Amino acid sequence: QPCWREYLTTRIEQNMVVNCTCPISECRAQPTTAFIYSILSSQEIIAKYEKALLRRYVECCSNLTWCTNPQGCDQILLKDGLGYGAACSKCSWISCFNCSFPEAHYPASCSHMSRMTCAKCNHGFCWRCLKPWRPNHKDYYNCSAMVSKAAWQEKRFQDYNERCTFHHHAREFAISLRNSISSIREMPKIRNLTFVLDACKVLEQARKVLAYSCVYSYYNQDTESMDIVEQQTESLELLTNAL
Repeated sequence: QPCWREYLTTRIEQNMVVNCTCPISECRAQPTTAFIYSILSSQEIIAKYEKALLRRYVECCSNLTWCTNPQGCDQILLKDGLGYGAACSKCSWISCFNCSFPEAHYPASCSHMSRMTCAKCNHGFCWRCLKPWRPNHKDYYNCSAMVSKAAWQEKRFQDYNERCTFHHHAREFAISLRNSISSIREMPKIRNLTFVLDACKVLEQARKVLAYSCVYSYYNQDTESMDIVEQQTESLELLTNAL
């Protein structure tokens, strides 16, 4: 029993307990959950084992996933029926379930969040696998685009990137402001500040939309609807700055 306890404890600590087999190489038998519970005595190790079982269960269920909040959240989300705007009930983070980007990124599409563009020749490629976005493109390291076009493309990228970065920083400011007001709200003799908190939440959401609008606009500059999109974005940005 001490040998089994040490073996199982090690497997749990290494996050390798799920589907582990008997330590004897010739034996492929797997210890049951009841057997593991009878061997383990440490409540801390048992808790880690139960977390491992939960992680395994979520990974096996196609309609379940973990909240993707980069700050950390252990909430399990049900994908079915969750459209844009559905937030985690624990941390209020809005996840994207269609791509590996950790956050809902409307109005930018999932393909926009994966696509990179060469500033010299406008070649598009996926930043995750580095494969060409357009398979018929020639070797972009040897492309012969004009310097003026490359410079224009680089300047255009920098402009959109700076705008996107600005809105992300402004969103962080709105979050910080909301947290500060929440703490002040707990002080005695302070009147109700709910309307200010609501304004901070609206400000945070508006900055998020403006940031991903930059991504959307960068990749859809040639579409017929871009004039309307740019006008709406400009209007939203003016109202957001006023707020």
